[in-house]
Amino acid sequence: MAWTDERVEQLKKLWAEGLSASQIAKKIGGVTRNAVIGKVHRLGLSGRAAPSRPSSRPARTPKPRVTAAAASAPAKAKAPAARKPVPPPVQAPDPEPLPNGEFATVLTLKDSMCKWPIGDPASGDFRFCGHRTKAGDAYCEAHAQIAYQPQQKRKRKTSDATAALDAIQATRRVNF
Repeated sequence: MAWTDERVEQLKKLWAEGLSASQIAKKIGGVTRNAVIGKVHRLGLSGRAAPSRPSSRPARTPKPRVTAAAASAPAKAKAPAARKPVPPPVQAPDPEPLPNGEFATVLTLKDSMCKWPIGDPASGDFRFCGHRTKAGDAYCEAHAQIAYQPQQKRKRKTSDATAALDAIQATRRVNF
């Protein structure tokens, strides 16, 4: 099947009307949906003038879930959760100069030196921290506290967990 000038004009007209590639393939005949999509891309046709399907359905709003146990239980006032105090930010140490007075660079770094980068790598004053590290560590203690943050615990809504447990207990009473 070859794309004739008539078929290309028909494709452009149907595409501008907002028909889908499958609908256009059926109307033209002898071509597949993928052939229509490929031709549309090769022609560089812009987006459609109208959507292929009118959005007549309104957006659904989720209904609140009420369990039997939750419906019979009186509403409890929620107390604000106690938060742990946030530790003060760690003060990063200044880079430590080497014995010759220069700062640590990629060429002068050793296993026992902190490899925390300081400054812009594209600038001439780029350097590394250079403080001593524990055996096997990449950073000094101050930079390790910055680099390795403890994972935050996932917070669960206690009302969801309580409702789920109540529902399980209610089914156990009925089934057993």
